[in-house]
Amino acid sequence: MSAIRMLFLMLAATVLIGIWLTGFHTVHWLLYVPVVALTFAGITGICPGYLLLQKLGFKGQGNRV
Repeated sequence: MSAIRMLFLMLAATVLIGIWLTGFHTVHWLLYVPVVALTFAGITGICPGYLLLQKLGFKGQGNRV
């Protein structure tokens, strides 16, 4: 496992612990989106946020000019 994938999983776990400490019934549903996206990125190696930003026209790592 690469360091970036482990970072994604640790960040998702940190946010999830924050949601748990606040109370699952108290937090807004939007706070679950980064947890799901970071967990997905950590497991598969595909970052949904990175892909979304590329689709919006931002340059990625391989597109340096």
